[in-house]
Amino acid sequence: MVNVPRLVVAAPASGSGKTTVATGLMAAFSERGLTVSPHKVGPDYIDPGYHALAVSGDGRARPGRNLDAYMCGPGLIGPLFAHGAAGCDLAVVEGVMGLYDGASGQGELASTAQVSKLLRAPVVLVVDASSQSRSVAALVHGFASWDPEVRIGGVILNKVATDRHERLLRDALDESGVPVMGVLRRTEQVGTPSRHLGLVPVAERRAEAVAAMRELAGRVRAGCDLTALLALARSAPPLDTRAWEAGASAVPVASVASARRGRPVIAMAGGSAFTFSYAEHTELLTAAGADVVPFDPLRDEQLPEGTRGLVIGGGFPEVYAPELSANEPLRKAVAELAYSGAPVAAECAGLLYLARSLDGRPMCGVLDADARMSGRLTLGYREAVAVGDSALARAGTRVRGHEFHRTVLEPGAGDAPAWGVVHPERRVEGFVRQGVHASYLHTHWAAAPEMARRFVERCSDG
Repeated sequence: MVNVPRLVVAAPASGSGKTTVATGLMAAFSERGLTVSPHKVGPDYIDPGYHALAVSGDGRARPGRNLDAYMCGPGLIGPLFAHGAAGCDLAVVEGVMGLYDGASGQGELASTAQVSKLLRAPVVLVVDASSQSRSVAALVHGFASWDPEVRIGGVILNKVATDRHERLLRDALDESGVPVMGVLRRTEQVGTPSRHLGLVPVAERRAEAVAAMRELAGRVRAGCDLTALLALARSAPPLDTRAWEAGASAVPVASVASARRGRPVIAMAGGSAFTFSYAEHTELLTAAGADVVPFDPLRDEQLPEGTRGLVIGGGFPEVYAPELSANEPLRKAVAELAYSGAPVAAECAGLLYLARSLDGRPMCGVLDADARMSGRLTLGYREAVAVGDSALARAGTRVRGHEFHRTVLEPGAGDAPAWGVVHPERRVEGFVRQGVHASYLHTHWAAAPEMARRFVERCSDG
């Protein structure tokens, strides 16, 4: 049984202020000395970076973790939550989109409402009150009564104009039965700049992000009833689940690695250009018998010593194309590793980095393809099947993933594609070449730990 106090921060729609409130609450409670576990519903990589910063006030690093019922399945939500929240005084879960919005055409699947029910967690509804007064009561009543299994325990009013506006809103909500637990005034946005895929990640602006986090915590502390919110979190009943364990099924591969050449070194791309990664990926690779060593393709001219495998996740190589291209020694080292047959797993940004060029600038040249920015956003969940055997998956392996990019790769698939997408449309995409598996598709390995085990085993074989 898991007894961690917990809250889900949701909203009627995107743009209401969920991230502001959730991140501010994480920071404010951390400042009060609580150990806070940060979580994000859905596949988002950027918000968890701000969450991790918000809870790092005690000097201890605690990653922001994702709870995605589409990619990982509803059955893993409780275990992944328990894994991330172990030893914490409080967990704050930021929702995605509107409370009841989920995977397109699949009912409540992957919605914030579904996750709140799976976690048996009370919901705090953040309402953008900027263009309404008494109507707020009808809106809150509708959301609170739509699904009786979703418990909306409080409301935080955002973008409130004046004291009079606040009185009107409070008077209206007195009739709804849902208490007001916070009021945030309409002010200038805290300095969290955005660009083509959302907020600029923390890794690119850490000093400014730290200052913004202090301001957020101050606003939430001044405008919200932290005592009432903590009491609401503590009202969550025990959760009957067992914590997910990265090493639970990794012993066989760990033994293989040990029996051959010890723990293989797997280089993990990071830095400002490659910020998209789930914490569980590193945990799975480590549990499977590897030593995961981070490196920064913007700064490091060589791969970590002894590298036997390479993981390049998502990020913003298009923003840093000149710098990535200028680091010719590393581009050559990556190409040499790939041509040697070593396992390389690349997702989205990693795919672009392995291409021949990006917006006309030379990249690693491992793939016979060229990438460029486009004006079109590709976004959404995907179901896919492995077309053939690779260092990451056996032929026929089925996965659920997510695409999120504004780039185009030509051609989009090699002679040996990585995946056959089967939903929402049918097509092939990505590249498998010797040990390389490169694709636009982001996957969550907690749902398919055999991928991490297989990758480490291939690194051990080299």
